[in-house]
Amino acid sequence: MLGLSRRELLLGSAATGAAFATGGLAARAANSPDHTLTISPYEHSLLPGIVTRDMMSFAPDGPPPVLRMRRGETTVIDVQNTLNEASVVHWHGLRIANAMDGVPYLTQHPIEAGQSFRYAFTPPDAGTFWYHPHCNTLEQMGRGLTGVLIVEEDEDPGFDMDIPLNIRDFRLGGDGQFIEMFKARNAARGGTYGTVSTVNWQIDPVYEVPAGGLVRLRLAVTDVTRVGTFGVEGGVAQVIALDSNPLPGPMSAENILLSPGQRADVALKVPDEEGQDVTLFLRRPNGDKALARFRATGTSANRQLADLKALPSNPVPRPDLANAEVIDFVFGWSPEGDAPQASICGSLGYTFWSINREAWPGDVPGPLDPLARMKLGKSYVLRLRNESPNAHPIHLHGVSFQLLRSNKRKLPPLVTDTALLLEEETMEIALVADNPGDWAFHCHVIEHQKTGLAGFLRIED
Repeated sequence: MLGLSRRELLLGSAATGAAFATGGLAARAANSPDHTLTISPYEHSLLPGIVTRDMMSFAPDGPPPVLRMRRGETTVIDVQNTLNEASVVHWHGLRIANAMDGVPYLTQHPIEAGQSFRYAFTPPDAGTFWYHPHCNTLEQMGRGLTGVLIVEEDEDPGFDMDIPLNIRDFRLGGDGQFIEMFKARNAARGGTYGTVSTVNWQIDPVYEVPAGGLVRLRLAVTDVTRVGTFGVEGGVAQVIALDSNPLPGPMSAENILLSPGQRADVALKVPDEEGQDVTLFLRRPNGDKALARFRATGTSANRQLADLKALPSNPVPRPDLANAEVIDFVFGWSPEGDAPQASICGSLGYTFWSINREAWPGDVPGPLDPLARMKLGKSYVLRLRNESPNAHPIHLHGVSFQLLRSNKRKLPPLVTDTALLLEEETMEIALVADNPGDWAFHCHVIEHQKTGLAGFLRIED
């Protein structure tokens, strides 16, 4: 058994305090939770007529539930772990207190088999988010542990229907059972793709939507590997938000580039004629693949996209670019190739990738050094350089940032939490270090993350 480091002791007291007493939550925490997630083994028919065994879900009797909450209101979520292994839950994209972020050892102890943990946080931003484990990540996410999380706007924007879309692959053989989760040669390149594409754990599902109505499609790419271009055809559709942040103006929904971890909110004007279909496609060189369909039903509501209220901006602080400090990060292969350390949260057994020439040793108690230290309240420009021929969606926990510029393409001034670095691309992003704590910073191609392309940034007084 590993001995307790000073960091573990601090984590124990911090996690307990945050879960049960921080910020006047003690009385609330004593009450029933708003949500309960049970991390469970599960069986489900992904392929017609075949039950896939050894799946995992956040519910004992169905796929991961969609969690809905209100911006600015405290939410309490009890997580029970009924697996035979440790897990945690990370709330992807939420700018919440560090103790609630769900990263093993960095913010909390792993939730071991048979244990539970109470998360309590107040989301400051509205939009489409998602949740997933950060322990034995490839295996647990690959077997199903990804769910959509929605924070409602203060004012209803006026949609007739709201459809969350959990977009992800599963690696199944022809018998409908899991095959190996990754191949080492692929992990050292772009990653290992799944074999069965699903939306909400279904293959090409059909959703009935009001003819002539306005529907909000919430695309959440929770896959462990796939960087893809998605398109909506058959109706009038516009992207109105990316990664939970509203766009300054509408964007076409014909070609939406999304990587693992990213989200897109699409405003769809359904065709007026009953029976007409709108289709969500994955664009592919060998022919587009239909992922889901939306079928007009009933008499036309005769609505127009102009009927919708604009989504309000989230209260993300604007960086002071004139006085921002620049910090450089290089993402590439590992120069050493040493095997990662053994961990309760699993290892793929390889070290292929690194940040600033250092590979993340794995989810271990530490002590570990941050990739960078940032002062609370100060503005920073992070220069992200991808020296590899593979794409890397770089995700920063706890803080949102603004895209500034790239050496390969013109970037819109988007606010996001996940920046997709293309082949040999250098990108600059800007942020205000407004949330204290140790924040994970990693590639969201999970094979890259689990073979070294990870670390953390420290924001301190």
